[in-house]
Amino acid sequence: MTSAARAPAHEALVRRRWLMTALLSVAGLINYFDRTIVSVALPVIAADLNLRPAKLGVLLSAFFWSYALMQVPIGWLSDRFNLRWLYAGCFALWSLTCGFTGFAASLGVLILLRMLLGLGESIYLPGAIKMVSVTFPASDRGFASGLVNFGTRAGLAFGAPLIAGLVTRFGWRRSFFILGFTALVWLVPWLASFPRGASSASLPGSRARRLVGHVNRNLLGMSIANIGYGYYFYLMVTWLPSYLVNTRHLTLQAAGRYAVLPYLIFAIGEPVGGWIADQLVRAGWEEVTSRKVIIAAAYLSSILLIPAGLARDNHSALLLLGGASLVGLSTANIYAVAAPLITGLIIDRTGSYFPAFVVAVAALLAVLPVYWRMVKA
Repeated sequence: MTSAARAPAHEALVRRRWLMTALLSVAGLINYFDRTIVSVALPVIAADLNLRPAKLGVLLSAFFWSYALMQVPIGWLSDRFNLRWLYAGCFALWSLTCGFTGFAASLGVLILLRMLLGLGESIYLPGAIKMVSVTFPASDRGFASGLVNFGTRAGLAFGAPLIAGLVTRFGWRRSFFILGFTALVWLVPWLASFPRGASSASLPGSRARRLVGHVNRNLLGMSIANIGYGYYFYLMVTWLPSYLVNTRHLTLQAAGRYAVLPYLIFAIGEPVGGWIADQLVRAGWEEVTSRKVIIAAAYLSSILLIPAGLARDNHSALLLLGGASLVGLSTANIYAVAAPLITGLIIDRTGSYFPAFVVAVAALLAVLPVYWRMVKA
Protein backbone atom coordinates (compact mmCIF):
# COMPACT_ATOMS: atom_id res chain seq x y z
CA MET A 1 0.00 0.00 0.00
CA THR A 2 1.39 3.42 -1.00
CA SER A 3 1.87 6.30 1.44
CA ALA A 4 -0.98 8.18 -0.24
CA ALA A 5 -3.30 5.22 0.24
CA ARG A 6 -2.25 4.78 3.85
CA ALA A 7 -2.83 8.43 4.79
CA PRO A 8 -6.66 8.20 5.08
CA ALA A 9 -6.34 5.11 7.28
CA HIS A 10 -3.93 6.92 9.57
CA GLU A 11 -6.20 9.96 9.72
CA ALA A 12 -9.11 7.70 10.67
CA LEU A 13 -6.98 6.15 13.40
CA VAL A 14 -6.10 9.60 14.77
CA ARG A 15 -9.80 10.54 14.81
CA ARG A 16 -10.52 7.37 16.79
CA ARG A 17 -7.56 7.75 19.14
CA TRP A 18 -9.70 8.14 22.27
CA LEU A 19 -11.76 5.08 21.34
CA MET A 20 -8.57 3.09 20.74
CA THR A 21 -7.19 4.38 24.05
CA ALA A 22 -10.36 3.17 25.79
CA LEU A 23 -10.06 -0.25 24.14
CA LEU A 24 -6.41 -0.50 25.16
CA SER A 25 -7.39 0.45 28.71
CA VAL A 26 -10.00 -2.33 28.74
CA ALA A 27 -7.35 -4.69 27.37
CA GLY A 28 -5.17 -3.66 30.30
CA LEU A 29 -8.04 -4.43 32.66
CA ILE A 30 -8.37 -7.93 31.18
CA ASN A 31 -4.58 -8.25 31.12
CA TYR A 32 -4.42 -7.81 34.87
CA PHE A 33 -7.41 -10.02 35.57
CA ASP A 34 -5.55 -12.81 33.78
CA ARG A 35 -2.23 -11.88 35.35
CA THR A 36 -3.51 -11.40 38.90
CA ILE A 37 -5.73 -14.44 39.29
CA VAL A 38 -2.74 -16.53 40.39
CA SER A 39 -1.89 -14.00 43.12
CA VAL A 40 -5.46 -13.81 44.44
CA ALA A 41 -5.99 -17.57 44.27
CA LEU A 42 -2.49 -18.30 45.60
CA PRO A 43 -3.55 -19.56 49.05
CA VAL A 44 -6.04 -21.99 47.44
CA ILE A 45 -3.60 -23.14 44.75
CA ALA A 46 -0.88 -23.62 47.37
CA ALA A 47 -3.16 -25.78 49.50
CA ASP A 48 -4.43 -27.79 46.53
CA LEU A 49 -0.98 -28.52 45.08
CA ASN A 50 0.91 -28.49 48.41
CA LEU A 51 3.31 -25.67 47.47
CA ARG A 52 5.60 -23.84 49.91
CA PRO A 53 6.41 -20.08 49.64
CA ALA A 54 9.70 -20.66 47.79
CA LYS A 55 7.92 -22.66 45.06
CA LEU A 56 5.13 -20.11 44.98
CA GLY A 57 7.78 -17.44 44.40
CA VAL A 58 9.00 -19.39 41.35
CA LEU A 59 5.42 -19.69 40.10
CA LEU A 60 4.79 -15.95 40.52
CA SER A 61 8.07 -15.13 38.76
CA ALA A 62 7.53 -17.46 35.79
CA PHE A 63 5.23 -14.98 34.04
CA PHE A 64 7.96 -12.33 34.09
CA TRP A 65 10.65 -14.56 32.59
CA SER A 66 8.98 -14.55 29.18
CA TYR A 67 7.31 -11.16 29.65
CA ALA A 68 10.62 -9.38 30.25
CA LEU A 69 12.49 -11.38 27.60
CA MET A 70 9.92 -10.41 24.95
CA GLN A 71 9.84 -6.65 25.60
CA VAL A 72 12.53 -5.73 23.05
CA PRO A 73 11.43 -8.20 20.34
CA ILE A 74 7.75 -7.29 20.67
CA GLY A 75 8.64 -3.59 20.58
CA TRP A 76 10.53 -4.18 17.34
CA LEU A 77 7.55 -6.06 15.91
CA SER A 78 5.17 -3.28 17.00
CA ASP A 79 7.19 -0.79 14.96
CA ARG A 80 7.13 -2.94 11.83
CA PHE A 81 3.90 -4.89 11.70
CA ASN A 82 0.22 -4.04 11.70
CA LEU A 83 -0.89 -3.54 15.31
CA ARG A 84 -4.42 -4.45 14.32
CA TRP A 85 -3.39 -8.07 13.86
CA LEU A 86 -0.30 -8.23 16.06
CA TYR A 87 -2.16 -7.02 19.14
CA ALA A 88 -5.18 -9.20 18.34
CA GLY A 89 -3.01 -12.32 17.98
CA CYS A 90 -1.17 -11.71 21.24
CA PHE A 91 -4.45 -10.95 23.03
CA ALA A 92 -5.93 -14.23 21.82
CA LEU A 93 -2.81 -16.11 22.98
CA TRP A 94 -2.90 -14.69 26.50
CA SER A 95 -6.66 -15.17 26.90
CA LEU A 96 -6.57 -18.79 25.73
CA THR A 97 -3.55 -19.49 27.93
CA CYS A 98 -5.37 -18.11 30.96
CA GLY A 99 -8.37 -20.30 30.20
CA PHE A 100 -6.30 -23.46 29.75
CA THR A 101 -4.52 -22.84 33.07
CA GLY A 102 -7.61 -24.25 34.74
CA PHE A 103 -6.54 -27.69 33.50
CA ALA A 104 -3.08 -27.53 35.15
CA ALA A 105 -2.43 -30.36 37.62
CA SER A 106 1.18 -29.68 38.61
CA LEU A 107 3.61 -26.86 39.34
CA GLY A 108 5.52 -27.56 36.12
CA VAL A 109 2.44 -27.14 33.93
CA LEU A 110 1.44 -23.99 35.81
CA ILE A 111 4.91 -22.51 35.23
CA LEU A 112 4.78 -23.34 31.51
CA LEU A 113 1.37 -21.75 31.10
CA ARG A 114 2.42 -18.66 33.05
CA MET A 115 5.37 -18.28 30.68
CA LEU A 116 3.02 -18.52 27.70
CA LEU A 117 0.80 -15.89 29.35
CA GLY A 118 3.83 -13.60 29.65
CA LEU A 119 4.60 -14.18 25.98
CA GLY A 120 1.12 -13.08 24.93
CA GLU A 121 0.84 -10.17 27.36
CA SER A 122 4.21 -8.76 26.30
CA ILE A 123 2.40 -6.79 23.57
CA TYR A 124 0.43 -4.74 26.08
CA LEU A 125 2.90 -1.98 26.90
CA PRO A 126 4.92 -1.67 23.66
CA GLY A 127 1.76 -1.82 21.55
CA ALA A 128 -0.10 0.69 23.71
CA ILE A 129 2.79 3.16 23.88
CA LYS A 130 3.29 2.89 20.12
CA MET A 131 -0.38 3.73 19.60
CA VAL A 132 -0.24 6.71 21.95
CA SER A 133 3.00 8.05 20.45
CA VAL A 134 1.67 8.16 16.88
CA THR A 135 -1.88 9.39 17.53
CA PHE A 136 -1.46 11.99 20.30
CA PRO A 137 0.54 15.24 20.39
CA ALA A 138 3.35 15.40 22.95
CA SER A 139 1.37 17.70 25.26
CA ASP A 140 -1.34 15.05 25.74
CA ARG A 141 0.75 11.88 25.90
CA GLY A 142 1.20 11.90 29.67
CA PHE A 143 -2.54 11.82 30.28
CA ALA A 144 -3.21 9.40 27.41
CA SER A 145 -0.50 7.03 28.63
CA GLY A 146 -1.94 7.23 32.13
CA LEU A 147 -5.41 6.37 30.82
CA VAL A 148 -4.04 3.36 28.95
CA ASN A 149 -2.28 2.11 32.06
CA PHE A 150 -5.30 2.95 34.24
CA GLY A 151 -6.89 -0.23 32.97
CA THR A 152 -4.13 -2.39 34.43
CA ARG A 153 -4.42 -0.82 37.88
CA ALA A 154 -8.21 -0.95 37.72
CA GLY A 155 -7.78 -4.63 36.90
CA LEU A 156 -5.90 -4.99 40.16
CA ALA A 157 -8.43 -2.98 42.16
CA PHE A 158 -11.61 -4.56 40.86
CA GLY A 159 -10.06 -7.89 39.93
CA ALA A 160 -9.09 -8.71 43.50
CA PRO A 161 -12.65 -8.89 44.92
CA LEU A 162 -14.09 -10.23 41.65
CA ILE A 163 -11.56 -13.05 41.41
CA ALA A 164 -11.81 -13.79 45.13
CA GLY A 165 -15.57 -14.18 44.71
CA LEU A 166 -15.15 -16.40 41.65
CA VAL A 167 -12.58 -18.61 43.36
CA THR A 168 -14.72 -18.91 46.48
CA ARG A 169 -17.82 -19.83 44.51
CA PHE A 170 -16.47 -21.84 41.58
CA GLY A 171 -12.96 -22.90 42.63
CA TRP A 172 -9.68 -21.72 41.14
CA ARG A 173 -9.83 -23.94 38.05
CA ARG A 174 -13.24 -22.77 36.81
CA SER A 175 -12.24 -19.19 37.59
CA PHE A 176 -9.42 -19.49 35.03
CA PHE A 177 -11.91 -20.86 32.48
CA ILE A 178 -14.33 -17.98 33.05
CA LEU A 179 -11.77 -15.17 32.91
CA GLY A 180 -9.70 -16.54 30.03
CA PHE A 181 -12.30 -17.68 27.55
CA THR A 182 -14.87 -14.88 28.01
CA ALA A 183 -12.17 -12.24 27.43
CA LEU A 184 -12.00 -13.21 23.75
CA VAL A 185 -15.10 -11.05 23.18
CA TRP A 186 -12.79 -7.98 23.33
CA LEU A 187 -11.42 -8.90 19.91
CA VAL A 188 -14.70 -7.94 18.24
CA PRO A 189 -14.64 -4.16 18.92
CA TRP A 190 -10.84 -4.03 18.46
CA LEU A 191 -10.94 -5.50 14.96
CA ALA A 192 -14.05 -3.49 14.07
CA SER A 193 -12.60 -0.15 15.26
CA PHE A 194 -9.01 -0.35 14.01
CA PRO A 195 -9.00 1.12 10.46
CA ARG A 196 -7.86 -1.32 7.80
CA GLY A 197 -4.54 -0.32 6.31
CA ALA A 198 -3.42 1.71 9.36
CA SER A 199 -0.32 -0.41 9.92
CA SER A 200 2.05 0.73 12.65
CA ALA A 201 4.84 0.15 10.15
CA SER A 202 3.36 2.98 8.05
CA LEU A 203 2.69 5.37 10.91
CA PRO A 204 4.98 8.37 11.47
CA GLY A 205 8.13 7.25 13.20
CA SER A 206 10.90 9.60 12.08
CA ARG A 207 11.38 11.00 15.57
CA ALA A 208 11.70 7.51 17.02
CA ARG A 209 14.18 6.55 14.31
CA ARG A 210 16.27 9.63 15.08
CA LEU A 211 16.47 8.49 18.69
CA VAL A 212 17.59 4.94 17.91
CA GLY A 213 21.19 4.53 18.92
CA HIS A 214 21.15 7.71 20.99
CA VAL A 215 21.64 5.83 24.24
CA ASN A 216 22.65 8.33 26.91
CA ARG A 217 22.60 8.76 30.63
CA ASN A 218 18.96 9.86 30.61
CA LEU A 219 17.92 6.48 29.24
CA LEU A 220 20.14 4.68 31.72
CA GLY A 221 18.82 6.77 34.61
CA MET A 222 15.20 6.10 33.68
CA SER A 223 15.90 2.39 33.32
CA ILE A 224 17.48 2.22 36.77
CA ALA A 225 14.56 4.12 38.29
CA ASN A 226 12.09 1.76 36.68
CA ILE A 227 13.93 -1.30 37.96
CA GLY A 228 13.30 -0.05 41.50
CA TYR A 229 9.68 0.71 40.65
CA GLY A 230 9.15 -2.70 39.14
CA TYR A 231 10.54 -4.51 42.17
CA TYR A 232 8.27 -2.54 44.51
CA PHE A 233 5.18 -2.72 42.33
CA TYR A 234 5.39 -6.44 41.72
CA LEU A 235 5.76 -7.22 45.38
CA MET A 236 2.43 -5.42 45.84
CA VAL A 237 0.84 -7.11 42.83
CA THR A 238 1.91 -10.68 43.49
CA TRP A 239 2.06 -10.99 47.27
CA LEU A 240 -0.47 -8.55 48.76
CA PRO A 241 -3.52 -10.87 48.67
CA SER A 242 -1.52 -13.72 50.20
CA TYR A 243 -0.16 -11.35 52.87
CA LEU A 244 -3.68 -10.28 53.82
CA VAL A 245 -4.77 -13.91 54.16
CA ASN A 246 -1.70 -15.36 55.90
CA THR A 247 -0.56 -12.47 58.10
CA ARG A 248 -3.72 -10.41 58.58
CA HIS A 249 -5.81 -13.59 58.85
CA LEU A 250 -8.54 -12.40 56.49
CA THR A 251 -10.71 -14.72 54.46
CA LEU A 252 -10.00 -14.82 50.74
CA GLN A 253 -13.08 -12.70 49.98
CA ALA A 254 -12.19 -10.18 52.70
CA ALA A 255 -8.63 -9.99 51.38
CA GLY A 256 -10.04 -9.24 47.93
CA ARG A 257 -12.10 -6.36 49.36
CA TYR A 258 -9.16 -4.98 51.35
CA ALA A 259 -6.90 -5.06 48.29
CA VAL A 260 -9.26 -2.72 46.42
CA LEU A 261 -8.00 0.47 48.13
CA PRO A 262 -4.26 0.19 47.41
CA TYR A 263 -4.85 -1.14 43.91
CA LEU A 264 -7.44 1.56 43.16
CA ILE A 265 -5.02 4.26 44.34
CA PHE A 266 -2.44 2.81 41.95
CA ALA A 267 -5.08 2.90 39.20
CA ILE A 268 -6.12 6.51 39.76
CA GLY A 269 -2.51 7.55 40.22
CA GLU A 270 -1.58 6.53 36.67
CA PRO A 271 -3.62 9.14 34.75
CA VAL A 272 -3.45 11.69 37.61
CA GLY A 273 0.35 11.57 37.73
CA GLY A 274 0.55 12.04 33.96
CA TRP A 275 -2.03 14.83 34.05
CA ILE A 276 -0.20 16.73 36.83
CA ALA A 277 3.07 16.55 34.91
CA ASP A 278 1.32 17.72 31.72
CA GLN A 279 -0.15 20.70 33.60
CA LEU A 280 3.25 21.64 35.01
CA VAL A 281 4.65 21.64 31.49
CA ARG A 282 1.80 23.85 30.28
CA ALA A 283 2.49 26.18 33.22
CA GLY A 284 6.03 26.69 31.98
CA TRP A 285 7.99 23.99 33.79
CA GLU A 286 10.69 22.17 31.85
CA GLU A 287 9.28 18.76 30.91
CA VAL A 288 12.01 16.57 32.41
CA THR A 289 11.94 18.53 35.67
CA SER A 290 8.17 18.15 36.00
CA ARG A 291 8.41 14.38 35.50
CA LYS A 292 11.28 14.10 38.00
CA VAL A 293 9.38 15.98 40.71
CA ILE A 294 6.30 13.75 40.36
CA ILE A 295 8.40 10.57 40.36
CA ALA A 296 10.41 11.66 43.41
CA ALA A 297 7.29 12.51 45.41
CA ALA A 298 5.65 9.24 44.40
CA TYR A 299 8.70 7.14 45.30
CA LEU A 300 9.00 8.74 48.72
CA SER A 301 5.44 7.69 49.54
CA SER A 302 6.67 4.08 49.51
CA ILE A 303 8.04 4.59 53.03
CA LEU A 304 4.47 4.09 54.30
CA LEU A 305 4.75 0.40 53.40
CA ILE A 306 7.04 -0.17 56.41
CA PRO A 307 4.62 1.04 59.12
CA ALA A 308 1.88 -0.82 57.23
CA GLY A 309 3.75 -4.03 57.96
CA LEU A 310 4.01 -3.11 61.64
CA ALA A 311 0.46 -1.87 62.20
CA ARG A 312 -1.48 -3.87 64.77
CA ASP A 313 -5.00 -3.42 63.39
CA ASN A 314 -6.11 -4.16 59.85
CA HIS A 315 -7.75 -0.78 59.20
CA SER A 316 -4.57 1.16 59.99
CA ALA A 317 -2.57 -1.25 57.83
CA LEU A 318 -5.03 -0.74 54.97
CA LEU A 319 -4.76 3.06 55.12
CA LEU A 320 -0.97 2.87 55.16
CA LEU A 321 -0.99 0.43 52.24
CA GLY A 322 -3.16 2.94 50.39
CA GLY A 323 -0.65 5.69 51.07
CA ALA A 324 2.19 3.45 49.95
CA SER A 325 0.31 2.96 46.66
CA LEU A 326 0.76 6.64 45.77
CA VAL A 327 3.91 5.33 44.09
CA GLY A 328 1.49 4.86 41.18
CA LEU A 329 1.75 8.59 40.49
CA SER A 330 5.18 7.92 39.00
CA THR A 331 3.52 6.06 36.09
CA ALA A 332 6.62 3.95 35.53
CA ASN A 333 6.32 1.54 32.63
CA ILE A 334 9.18 -0.90 32.95
CA TYR A 335 8.50 -4.09 34.85
CA ALA A 336 10.90 -6.16 36.92
CA VAL A 337 11.47 -9.89 37.14
CA ALA A 338 13.05 -10.46 40.55
CA ALA A 339 10.52 -9.31 43.15
CA PRO A 340 8.09 -12.28 43.26
CA LEU A 341 10.91 -14.85 43.46
CA ILE A 342 13.00 -13.01 46.05
CA THR A 343 9.90 -12.24 48.12
CA GLY A 344 9.00 -15.93 48.18
CA LEU A 345 12.50 -16.85 49.39
CA ILE A 346 12.42 -14.14 52.09
CA ILE A 347 9.04 -15.32 53.39
CA ASP A 348 10.18 -18.94 53.29
CA ARG A 349 13.36 -18.18 55.28
CA THR A 350 11.96 -15.70 57.81
CA GLY A 351 8.33 -16.77 58.08
CA SER A 352 7.28 -13.10 57.82
CA TYR A 353 6.21 -10.64 55.12
CA PHE A 354 7.72 -7.62 56.91
CA PRO A 355 11.36 -8.15 55.78
CA ALA A 356 10.07 -8.44 52.21
CA PHE A 357 8.30 -5.08 52.61
CA VAL A 358 11.52 -3.47 53.85
CA VAL A 359 13.52 -4.86 50.90
CA ALA A 360 10.94 -3.53 48.42
CA VAL A 361 11.03 -0.01 49.89
CA ALA A 362 14.84 -0.07 49.99
CA ALA A 363 15.01 -1.18 46.34
CA LEU A 364 12.72 1.65 45.28
CA LEU A 365 14.39 4.43 47.27
CA ALA A 366 17.92 3.27 46.39
CA VAL A 367 17.39 4.08 42.72
CA LEU A 368 15.83 7.52 43.27
CA PRO A 369 19.10 9.47 43.79
CA VAL A 370 20.60 7.79 40.73
CA TYR A 371 17.58 8.71 38.63
CA TRP A 372 17.49 12.29 39.88
CA ARG A 373 21.17 12.87 39.22
CA MET A 374 21.45 11.12 35.84
CA VAL A 375 18.32 12.36 34.07
CA LYS A 376 18.82 15.90 32.81
CA ALA A 377 16.88 18.27 30.62
